[in-house]
Amino acid sequence: MPRLKYASVVRVVVILGLFCLWLQIMLSASGGGMYRDGDDQVPLTANPLTEYKVTDVIVPYTEELMNSNDTSEQVLALVPPELHKYLTVHPKNSSVNSTERAVSKNLTEIRKAIQRSNEAQYIHNEDIYGPVQNDTIIIAIQVHTRLTYLRHLIVSLAQARDIERTLLVFSHDYYNEEINSLVRSIDFTKVMQIFYPYSIQTHPNEFPGLDPNDCPRDVKMQQAIKLKCINALHPDLHGHYREAKYTQTKHHWWWKANRIFNQLECTTNHTGMVVFLEEDHYVAEDFIYMLNLLRATADRSCPQCEIISLGTYLKTYQYHANGDKRKKQMTLNYIQQVRMANEERRKRQDTQWNFQVYPNLYGNTQKVDITPWHSSMHNMGFGFNRSVWHNIMEIQEQFCAYDDYNWDYSLLHLSQNRKNQEKFKVIMSKGPRVFHIGECGIHHKKSNCNASSVISKVQKLLQNAKPYLFPGSVTATVTAGGAKHNKKLTKGNGGWGDIRDQELCTNMTRIGRELRRYNYYA
Repeated sequence: MPRLKYASVVRVVVILGLFCLWLQIMLSASGGGMYRDGDDQVPLTANPLTEYKVTDVIVPYTEELMNSNDTSEQVLALVPPELHKYLTVHPKNSSVNSTERAVSKNLTEIRKAIQRSNEAQYIHNEDIYGPVQNDTIIIAIQVHTRLTYLRHLIVSLAQARDIERTLLVFSHDYYNEEINSLVRSIDFTKVMQIFYPYSIQTHPNEFPGLDPNDCPRDVKMQQAIKLKCINALHPDLHGHYREAKYTQTKHHWWWKANRIFNQLECTTNHTGMVVFLEEDHYVAEDFIYMLNLLRATADRSCPQCEIISLGTYLKTYQYHANGDKRKKQMTLNYIQQVRMANEERRKRQDTQWNFQVYPNLYGNTQKVDITPWHSSMHNMGFGFNRSVWHNIMEIQEQFCAYDDYNWDYSLLHLSQNRKNQEKFKVIMSKGPRVFHIGECGIHHKKSNCNASSVISKVQKLLQNAKPYLFPGSVTATVTAGGAKHNKKLTKGNGGWGDIRDQELCTNMTRIGRELRRYNYYA
């Protein structure tokens, strides 16, 4: 009997346990799923690019904010202590930065904040460093969500000589309070923020974002017509339909350039250089000095040089000429060096940086090249002035109509189709002053994005090159460029076939100069 009673008790316990498990599953299913504390309670079938309602408040599209707090001691050791504040991720924000769950602004409020800021054209620190002059160097920085890289760019800018004489224009396509707080904390020069108003964030379920009635990327045109999706008649040259996250980058760059040259009150009579950087760039402390030196060299030796380039993607520079291999490398011209570096990188099948320095690139008298401008080689840390912008404006339809979602290839197409004029010429420093530190982003999908390892290598390069910075003079070599320079683009990379993208791009050039409004709210 005791054994039978014990078996009965066990059966009852097992049955009760199974019943509780079944009840929990049913409640979970009927309640729309179980969420961890703080998770966004969005139905699993919801489109992540569409608005959804939480207690009748429209919530904007959100993205993962890259804002790691893993700056290595090795990196910090080479950063002056007074600049560590720009690398600090504050605990109060770190728990919400990925999707801004705690942010109080809804979509309407974000749009209003963007409009107020753009109308105000507020220049931070203007009372300390004075107003923008006609020859002030403007540094335009395109910002998305990679806050980790942006922190290090700001640190590098803070260490640049004469940075206090510039205006930093941060152009954002994602409104985020932590990014805003970081930018507004800059105290070493004048700062302005401008906000791209046609972003995916502010238009999550309508063009220029992803409209629910847009055609799927890979659907065939005949099927798209049957589906009656909006852009069925406008695939790109490869037969694909638009993807908002890719078209946004070209739109943003074009809007930013138009905003700076054509619309801001402070640039009405500006004739100085506008230098274009991105959030994942890193500058040398003499990059402004080199910009001025190259400008002076161009004025003297190459008046037809429209563009100045301070960066390059070549990642191998060697100090010493010891060894036959290195001596052989030193005899190669720049284009051959690029090809050889690319071939070595393909063989290695990795993206690890191998920074060394050629003695003929960094030295007392440094070498510069004068060559046709090419998008993939001269699009980093490049700049031009208003006269060049006027040349671009004369054939701006070439930029907006070209079926390529890349702004730099679109600019190359424009350069190659100037009537009765040669292609844009660039004067570039063979010893780069602007470096690319981004391992992750639109075109980089590494699974392990360790910003500190790349930044550390750039820091070491610049530390080794320090005796060769601020050269007394440069020697210019005129080259016709290699086959890649001179090969005319026959077709673009696609992604820009939608007539709506082309019309939006064209309309951006029709907005006139705007006066500052002084009812600014920080």
